[in-house]
Amino acid sequence: MSSAQPPGEPKWQPDFVIIGAVKAATTWIQARLQENPAIYMPDPEPHFFSTEFASGPLHYRSYFRNIPSGVTHIGEKSADYLAHPEAPARLARMLPQARLVLQLRDPVERAYSDYKMFYRRGTIDGPPEDYLCDPQGPYPRFLEDGLYARHLARWLDVFPREQILVYLYEDLAIRPREIVAEVSRHIGVEPFFSPGAARARENSSRASVLPLPLRRALRPFKEAVRPWRGNPIFESARALVARKIRYPALSQSLRAHLSEYYASDTQTLQRLIGQPLHSWQGSHAPATAKPPVSGPILGRPAPKWVWRGSNSGGA
Repeated sequence: MSSAQPPGEPKWQPDFVIIGAVKAATTWIQARLQENPAIYMPDPEPHFFSTEFASGPLHYRSYFRNIPSGVTHIGEKSADYLAHPEAPARLARMLPQARLVLQLRDPVERAYSDYKMFYRRGTIDGPPEDYLCDPQGPYPRFLEDGLYARHLARWLDVFPREQILVYLYEDLAIRPREIVAEVSRHIGVEPFFSPGAARARENSSRASVLPLPLRRALRPFKEAVRPWRGNPIFESARALVARKIRYPALSQSLRAHLSEYYASDTQTLQRLIGQPLHSWQGSHAPATAKPPVSGPILGRPAPKWVWRGSNSGGA
């Protein structure tokens, strides 16, 4: 699939793509970039290079209609791209110059968060032990999506290292403005950051949800009401019927099991990115990580592997 556009056709293909990881707050960085008038990103995740590839290029293009004037950079976010085995090669064929953004989260916390999303939706109703012990379980993505080194290796097979920016989910709480600036520079736009908007979106995270039957009935209207989220009137009406969910806890024994499961992959990831990840693995992490592949990390010309992150605590 060619990346070339016919002469005279308005630009629509993405300059950058947020590729994951699932349940690592990729929607937060998407929202921050959408606040920049120089950037256009569709709200829905196209999933074109993963599950919707058979729909064809015209389907993908439908996400980029009516791009406002003044936009200089076009992007999209589909968090499942990272772990999809065919997404890297597909995206490289169509968008070989795209700048890629990857946000990684402690894989144990990511797996539990993914479990909680399915539990919240009513897709599953058992305890974490029923779903997070075996990678061959009913939902393999719970465990497999956190094997970051394995997935990242596929992207490095087809994209130059300097086209990939990686940072940590855990850093969002301590340096959100810097992360937005780093991502913006990586994709080639002047940074734009609105602290008020960032806090509003953070505070809208759901501590409570609508009853499951009502959620199922309203599911077809999910995208239609998205712009109203955060609106005081909308949130007040929602609060009248929303209820707090009590999730089954992740036991210490299962947490230790998951930490052991991810230990080898995380050590490989540390070598790939030259960044210690002790806060993720605890006693399973090595005492030191190998230095970056080349060059310094922050405050100097970017090395081939463009890393922005810190060894901050979990979310």
